[in-house]
Amino acid sequence: MTSTETEVQNIKQRFGIIGNAPLLNHAVRVAMQVAPTDMSVLINGESGSGKESFSKIIHNLSHRKHGQFIAINCGSIPEGTIDSELFGHEKGSFTGAHEARKGYFEVTNGGTLFLDEIGEMPLSTQARLLRVLEYGEFIKVGASKVMKTDVRVVAATNVNLMNKVSEGRFREDLYYRLNSVPIYVPPLRERDKDVELLFRKFATDFAEKYKVKPIALTEEAKVVLLKYRFPGNIRQLKNLVEQISVLSPEQKEIDATTLSHYIPKESNLPAVINGQHGKDLSERDILYKVLFDLKKDVTEVKKMVLEILSDPGQAQQILKNNTHLFEGLQETKTPPDHAVVLNIKAAQNQTETEEEEVQDISHEAEDDSLSIQKKEKELIVKALSKNKNKRKYAARDLGISERTLYRKIKEYDLEK
Repeated sequence: MTSTETEVQNIKQRFGIIGNAPLLNHAVRVAMQVAPTDMSVLINGESGSGKESFSKIIHNLSHRKHGQFIAINCGSIPEGTIDSELFGHEKGSFTGAHEARKGYFEVTNGGTLFLDEIGEMPLSTQARLLRVLEYGEFIKVGASKVMKTDVRVVAATNVNLMNKVSEGRFREDLYYRLNSVPIYVPPLRERDKDVELLFRKFATDFAEKYKVKPIALTEEAKVVLLKYRFPGNIRQLKNLVEQISVLSPEQKEIDATTLSHYIPKESNLPAVINGQHGKDLSERDILYKVLFDLKKDVTEVKKMVLEILSDPGQAQQILKNNTHLFEGLQETKTPPDHAVVLNIKAAQNQTETEEEEVQDISHEAEDDSLSIQKKEKELIVKALSKNKNKRKYAARDLGISERTLYRKIKEYDLEK
């Protein structure tokens, strides 16, 4: 073993990183090499893969190790308050600002700020962040005085930021400024035998915690464990081991059948949505996505019908502009505009009876839209109830970010 390999092993042991996968070791080496510099780092990896551990490596191996280290989840801070959280505010700068407050960039001066889920940061805040990275200065909310700070930013994301850049939801200049040194943290399914090592580590930890014998796996059970893709990564594996340790304490050795009862059944539904390949999605995730898409389609149909009502003479052109809404008619082998020609003629005749029929379609679309909203509200209420109003875990169950859940709670007046 070379001195570099020995150093990597020592760092992993120091920061509680379990595993020997080549991709994992490479990520540790990059973190060690970039730590002594002040370069910005962007850590890429799926949720639950352990990205925060790498930010701690970077901080503790840098000259800032005696300074503050603060980890912030950008997805958990409401859009209306994130500027105040990061940059601080003056007294009276907005409703509820009863006193001045220091932001994280002021508090961590001389230290490191870890910005997790950076892709959830609003565009206006991104512009402020870029200013800090470029010039080391910021302005508090409600203030006019420019303040200086010396903070190293380490960011992390579980989404493809370049896709967000192309969609106009993330600043391109900020992306390249943050991505000075990229670090890729591999998901559990790319770490092969590391799954077994982690299982044994968690089994020992929970045996000590709950005063039970450590569980072990039969050879057949190990095969089952390695076949599972673990979309929740290390966090999901840890929860799995804890469940088995608590619910099957009498079984010292877990066989394949017992293990299968604890592992969620993988969905047979296609895991490709909006061109995103290779992303593990539960049935709940897909259902939630379908509900949102259906709500959007119903809204578009309603808008199209109202356009036809207001200008019947343009009905054919309006329908041609919305052919994507009639893809379901492909079984008739008839072009969309021809398939609805009777609706066009009905709109052009402008008789009272025919107009009422079209209006009925509009009301039906509106009812469908309300029905989708009702179902969406019910899902949110159930998720909040199940997780005892803990939004972080409710958002995880729903497959959405905490910010999106926060907006939906406000929209449906579910505040308690």
